[in-house]
Amino acid sequence: MKTVFPATYSTLCPSALSAFLSEKYALEDVQCQLLVRGVGDTYLARTSADRFILRVYRSTHRSLPQIQEEVALLQALKAAEVSVSYPLQDIAGETIQQLNAVEGERCAVLFSYAPGHPVRLLNDQQCQLLGREMARFHQVSAAFSPVKARWEFNEESMFVRPLTLLQPFFANNAEDYTWLQQAAATAAARLSAMKELPMGYCHFDFLPKNMHFDANSITLFDFDFMGYGWLVNDIASFWQYLSLEVYTKRMTQDEADRQYQLLLDAYREHRPLDEAALEAIPFISLGWWLFYMGFHTTHDQFHAFVQPGHLKLFTGLLRHLANTYWK
Repeated sequence: MKTVFPATYSTLCPSALSAFLSEKYALEDVQCQLLVRGVGDTYLARTSADRFILRVYRSTHRSLPQIQEEVALLQALKAAEVSVSYPLQDIAGETIQQLNAVEGERCAVLFSYAPGHPVRLLNDQQCQLLGREMARFHQVSAAFSPVKARWEFNEESMFVRPLTLLQPFFANNAEDYTWLQQAAATAAARLSAMKELPMGYCHFDFLPKNMHFDANSITLFDFDFMGYGWLVNDIASFWQYLSLEVYTKRMTQDEADRQYQLLLDAYREHRPLDEAALEAIPFISLGWWLFYMGFHTTHDQFHAFVQPGHLKLFTGLLRHLANTYWK
């Protein structure tokens, strides 16, 4: 008897997915195209009249309850008219599909397509659009009752656990690892000493790659890392995008400060933002980087990022951020 060799991660056939979507969503002439493999696999689904995004999750990285929580938040955002790529229901009213792959069951969600295109360097209007939509997102996410199937962004997940995961990869670089330990302790202590920061669900990855601009509109997408924590995490993710542009000399500090202020002013049109939250951002930024560096150790797509050369680059950036912005 011929058997199928076991797999831990398969790539689902685009033509089979096209037929599946046609049946489940009553779509005609669907053509699926694999865009990217990663934490989940992303497919572009086209019909003669529309475009969609199909996300196929990996069970080793996202459980069904975690996906259900993501879907529930996106549905609440859609109901509040926050501009996001949102999950679509099939003809039976279901939003989450369960597919039998070689490695076992995988979940899939069909999303609306975000109109427009990504922009690497935002102009003034785009900074303002992002600030307003981020605040409108936080108005909903702060009131959204946490189910806690998703992870929390806190001292443990952002400063403690990542260092444990990273330790073996710094076996031959004790100096940088010691610096990271000391910096994490300093940042965590500073955050603990601050007054309580507003909490809610965070996107945690508000970089330009995760939003599309179309004329005078913005659409937010890729909520794959959403979790519960300090809302200022989301402002911090954009702040470090600007800081990285300065670090790589693609932008001056004055221009980064100006764009940052545009975003903050636009944010405050819809939601208050006090100085204590802004003072936390340079320290939160270390935890943001450590979270993703720790995640890289758990995911087969990011093997290159935990090699000594990359870790040296990351640590050099973090030293620069601390030396330049910590006060």
